Amino acid sequence: MSVGFVGLGQMGAPMAAHLAGDGLVVYDSRAEAMAPLVQAGARAARSVADVAAHADLVSVMVRDDDQVRRVGAEVLASARPGTVLAIHSTIRAATAQDLAAQAGRYGIEVVDAPVSGGFMGASAGTLAVMVGGSDEAFERCRDPFGTWADLVLHMGPVGAGTRTKLARNLLHFVAFAAAAEAQRLAEASGVSLRKLGRVVRHTDAVTGGPGMVMLRPTTAPMLPDDDLYDTLRHVRDLGEKDLSLAVELAGELGVDVPLARLSLDRLATGLGLTGENDGERDGDHDG
Repeated sequence: MSVGFVGLGQMGAPMAAHLAGDGLVVYDSRAEAMAPLVQAGARAARSVADVAAHADLVSVMVRDDDQVRRVGAEVLASARPGTVLAIHSTIRAATAQDLAAQAGRYGIEVVDAPVSGGFMGASAGTLAVMVGGSDEAFERCRDPFGTWADLVLHMGPVGAGTRTKLARNLLHFVAFAAAAEAQRLAEASGVSLRKLGRVVRHTDAVTGGPGMVMLRPTTAPMLPDDDLYDTLRHVRDLGEKDLSLAVELAGELGVDVPLARLSLDRLATGLGLTGENDGERDGDHDG
């Protein structure tokens, strides 16, 4: 298959890099994001439509539902029948399902294929990808996805991949809020927060787990000049988005998730970000 990749941010660029040199076509609104991939053998497209016109599989890693809808519409307008459109962004399941319904009229298949494993997994080619779509579309995507993931699972029809990712990220981000509670308890007990962090990071070494945010010696509000300030702002922004999506999905299904709601409310303060000196919040710049 000829592969196109749209959205070359923190996750998309290293994912696409594993495909460079095999006729890969790439597009990002930032020319500088495409340059390293072009040097590695990819072709820089002029637009999303240019990618869609020349690829059998179009992978999309952009920020949110609105960007997925915009990019998806451009792909559908230019792609050939038989093309597979793969959405790797974390979005609402309904967004993927709506896009799939539109694509069917053009003879195009959609898979929602969000990933887990972070930037390190994307760079190493060891991501997990959770795929929702038809059996045929999954089989066509399996080998290309396998260049940047070492766990490729078919979760069910369109929407199933996203529901899996939201369930996985509910656990992920709720754990961050729980870590803040554990730190407050340890601090009040006179326990070294640095040593507690070492224990948690050791036992969660395979996945990172809550230990990835347990690096500070105090739970006091963070100042903007703290070395970890920007990192934890990024964690907060991703967490609030994904927890909001998970709570929304739980409401649709009649599932009670009180800790997810509580974590959404307390995640920022638990990370030491009070909102008073935080400035304008940034989105997830994946594309």
